[in-house]
Amino acid sequence: MRDLTLRQVEVIRAVMMTGTISGAAEFLNVSAPGISRLVKHTEESLGVRLFERKAGLFVPAAEAAMIFNQIHQVYDKMAGLSDALASLKRGREAELAFASVPSIAQFLAAQAIRHVRRRFPELYIDLNVLKVEETIDYLLLERGEFVAISYRFPHPSLDFRHLGAGELVAIVPENHPLAASRAPVPTRLLAGDLLIGVDASDPYGAVTAEPFRRAGLERRLSIRARFAQTVVSLVRHGLGVAVIDEFSVAGVYMPGLVRLPLEEKVEISVYAAQKAGRTLSSFAEYAISRLRDELGQTVANRPWGAGATQG
Repeated sequence: MRDLTLRQVEVIRAVMMTGTISGAAEFLNVSAPGISRLVKHTEESLGVRLFERKAGLFVPAAEAAMIFNQIHQVYDKMAGLSDALASLKRGREAELAFASVPSIAQFLAAQAIRHVRRRFPELYIDLNVLKVEETIDYLLLERGEFVAISYRFPHPSLDFRHLGAGELVAIVPENHPLAASRAPVPTRLLAGDLLIGVDASDPYGAVTAEPFRRAGLERRLSIRARFAQTVVSLVRHGLGVAVIDEFSVAGVYMPGLVRLPLEEKVEISVYAAQKAGRTLSSFAEYAISRLRDELGQTVANRPWGAGATQG
């Protein structure tokens, strides 16, 4: 006896539900002769009578009751599978856990999450904000799938995926003398001002100190902060000037400060770091792709520099 195919199961159930060949054909949107032939072929190949013909109706045969019971169970399981697939598509009862360094979290990660939410509206998202040195434990202990990071370092158990690159920029209060020019700023003019930044012993601080090193200048901080967002806030309050990555100030409107390109161009890259050998979920892969897109759009549509209008 041959096994039933899913198509045969579908046709048998349709005939059982509608009671007629024509009704089953309409239900399945196929031709009636095709339904009739399939039912006959199924009964012959199985060696079992499935239906009794009474007054033009197809009535389930008494001896086939167990078969029809199994068919109901198959369809219940198929319906459960369909529900599970629909839930997965919406992110229901699923989780995406990832982390970001502060400079990426505020704008790039937030924009990427906005797209993830649109695609998976019921997905639970756990976003951690980490310093670079916290990345290793986070990934190796599998607290999350990946970390969006602006610093790559050698580690045998981590893989880094390059997502793109931007530049360092100068930020000054909106009433600062440099704010009116909108021209590229020589680092020497910042070095003589009240400088706010992250300590050079920090990997991020070392990157933001690079323009001063290239210009042969000593970078003396008047205020030291731990996070890029703190630096931005201090500049907004008129407490000094800073060199910072453009992603930390990627908002279209940044009231209270002005962004200016630097004469000493310094590139800063963004990576997605993950545990080596780990296969990421489709949610994580989609989030990474959106991060890459947001980074590209940020660089392509910089709201600062010559000819740009800033809020």
